[in-house]
Amino acid sequence: MVQAIVNLGDTEDRVLTIIKGKFGLKNKSDAMNFVINKFEEELLEPELRPEYVKKIRKIEKEKSIKFDSIEDLRKILEK
Repeated sequence: MVQAIVNLGDTEDRVLTIIKGKFGLKNKSDAMNFVINKFEEELLEPELRPEYVKKIRKIEKEKSIKFDSIEDLRKILEK
């Protein structure tokens, strides 16, 4: 585990306190980790698991249905 001294402004400190209370976290360190994890989930591109890539490649090889309009698709699906 890495320890760091972080300088926060009043607003940032209040935000961490709110997050800490809202999500029932033990301390502000947990609140910071929570915020960082949320940022990672939403903004950083995740790595695809190998089994997922394999599944996608299998799907790509399957026969596809070609249609020109939604009505054509409905006709094909209703058969």
